[in-house]
Amino acid sequence: MNPVVGLDVAKGESQVQAFLDKKKPYKRSFKVAHTIEGLESLHQYLREIENVTGIRPPVVLESTGHYHTPVVQYFEERGYLLIIVNPLISYRAKSSSLRKVKTDLIDARHLCELYYKEDLEPYKKRGIQLLNLRNLSRQHANITGIYVQTKLQFQAVLDQVFPEYRGVFGDLYSVVSLLTLLEFPTSEDISAVDEETVANRINELCPSRSRKWANTKAEKLMAASARNPFQRTLYQSHILSLEMYIKMLLEYQKHLSKFEEEINALAKEIEEYKIIQSIPGIGEKIATTIISEIGEIDRFNHPKKLVAFAGIDPSIFESGKFKGSVNRITKRGSGRLRHALYMAVRCAIRDCRKKKTTDEIIPRNKRLREFYDKKREEGKPFKVAVIACANKLLQWIYALLQNNSTFQDLT
Repeated sequence: MNPVVGLDVAKGESQVQAFLDKKKPYKRSFKVAHTIEGLESLHQYLREIENVTGIRPPVVLESTGHYHTPVVQYFEERGYLLIIVNPLISYRAKSSSLRKVKTDLIDARHLCELYYKEDLEPYKKRGIQLLNLRNLSRQHANITGIYVQTKLQFQAVLDQVFPEYRGVFGDLYSVVSLLTLLEFPTSEDISAVDEETVANRINELCPSRSRKWANTKAEKLMAASARNPFQRTLYQSHILSLEMYIKMLLEYQKHLSKFEEEINALAKEIEEYKIIQSIPGIGEKIATTIISEIGEIDRFNHPKKLVAFAGIDPSIFESGKFKGSVNRITKRGSGRLRHALYMAVRCAIRDCRKKKTTDEIIPRNKRLREFYDKKREEGKPFKVAVIACANKLLQWIYALLQNNSTFQDLT
């Protein structure tokens, strides 16, 4: 016998279907909740199958973001073989039937049938360190996205209240700039006090800077207030919105700073992080994203599998005598890894001065720039050449991680 259990995972519950062998379903399908009681009942069910067949059944389930994590953690700790299937593979198997039926029961059954049809690879556990790094870097990216949107909304309100404020501080979003604007959001607030009071307040908000600097900023603020087209604020709603956005921006800055501290501290403990950073053009943030998305390099037994995981392998379309000439990349796998590689290539092929005292211009990564120039000379468009460089870069990364060596050793 060759038993298997298929789980169609949803939010908070799973549909269960077991097979004792090919085309031999075991009992009726049922649902279990992702609670300790529900998972224990599923464990008893797996033991029952093991008693019947004499073989511990593997568990097949789809990758569902984070919904499957409690199931994976529970049965991983108990030594069960887990097979996590890419949803694209399971969808293809479901579409092979002529009948168009979509239910949880049918999906769980299809997963069992897929186990007998395909040569599925078992789930490989990822290290806690790299998973922590991936979670932190993804959350940092999410908060950064929200922070950027808040900045845009803040600018829209500022343009309707105090547009001339932009030139007062070098960085509009520095803490002292936002706190000063929170203190004096309108021309009316500034005209109600003298320049010395404004300078004193700026000096209190930023004690690390000199008094002369505070006086200069106060003078600029008074001049900006005089130029401001909105000498009177008609809409109190704008003032309220401006205050709200300033407080949100300050909070997001604190959260992002905390994330960055944790990411940097964790990344420095990981050897792979230092290896990837040895490649010219890859900085701290890009290296963190790349290593956290790839995980353990042992998960990939060939560089082409890593390339496919990043989704930068070319799609192929041929039928009969027709061969597609425009082959776009598949864009399957990790979008974050793909974006990080794109940015790494852009940084690597960019020209920079060798020294500030000379006019000599050299690329950050000579080898990658030579490969890029070669592709451009062949007539490849810019983005095609960049993706070819990303493919090459990923193969270098695979070789470096497999051999535990730095980029200098590769050259």
